[in-house]
Amino acid sequence: MTLWNGSFPFYPGISACFPFDTTQAVIISIFLSLLATFIIILPGIRGRGRLFWFLRVVMGLFVGAVVLTIQFTRDWETGWVTTNTSYKSFSHALVNVNVGLHIGLAGVNVTLVGNPVNQVNETINYNEHFAWSFDADYDHSYSEGLKRGLPSPILYVAEKFTTQSPCGVHRQYRISGHYASLTLWMAFCTWFVSVLLFSMPILLYGGYMLLLTAALMLFSLLFFFTARNAPKCPIQFGPASLKTDYGGSFWLTLSTGLLCLLLGLGIIILNSMQPEKLKLVFNLDKRQGEEEEGWDRSYLAAEPSSSAQDMLMVPLGKLCEVTTTRL
Repeated sequence: MTLWNGSFPFYPGISACFPFDTTQAVIISIFLSLLATFIIILPGIRGRGRLFWFLRVVMGLFVGAVVLTIQFTRDWETGWVTTNTSYKSFSHALVNVNVGLHIGLAGVNVTLVGNPVNQVNETINYNEHFAWSFDADYDHSYSEGLKRGLPSPILYVAEKFTTQSPCGVHRQYRISGHYASLTLWMAFCTWFVSVLLFSMPILLYGGYMLLLTAALMLFSLLFFFTARNAPKCPIQFGPASLKTDYGGSFWLTLSTGLLCLLLGLGIIILNSMQPEKLKLVFNLDKRQGEEEEGWDRSYLAAEPSSSAQDMLMVPLGKLCEVTTTRL
């Protein structure tokens, strides 16, 4: 009994490839909404400070979005190979497929896409995730894949990262991913503190917090680098070999960490050498403070006097002497 193009009605469908994670979409949507809100109030900023204010908002939201998003990305390390391989166990049918391996901080994604997609009377378009986070069991996920009868190339790649695999890479990647994720959460906290300090404004300590954010992001790369350079078993599909390299999340983290480092150093150097220019960038003009002080001092309190002729204090701009007579 079959339904809908020969698929069995009582079996779950395949996990198709989806190029964008919903968690990332939610995070990016939130930060884009914040950016849109700041753009709406941008015309209310006067003078040339409008440009500096807009640049500060864009930089701050960009760093926060990157630090939070890369926690959930799955392309810290990626690799692809095109090969002719068997599709199912105990079957001699060969298929031409693209096999992809995507390693993140919380697990592994194995992608299988046919060339063409429809082969051997099936749609070959898989994307399977095997998690190794604290609340997940990688070996259990692999066992579930065996029970569901996943294609042989996916099971072959996923087996390399099991705890019982002779490759022995599961422990390195799992521990490195946990420490990298922890340092990134700390970087997100320091970024948030820096935003608060800049808004107070306490510029020098805000620069120190940006430096600490950069250091934590670079440390997370160092943790992942140790696992990346651990000895690996070859992932071989006949004459073709699946090799991985640093993915987009790794390079995005590196570039954002270097950006925070340059911004933090720039703020600290300007604060010590040219503080007036730094105040100009943060819209802290001296004239504004002087105007506020002058406004407070422009009026003096008028108090009654017991003398026959008293002087009533009026605004300094209209200072005059008024005589009064006791009744």
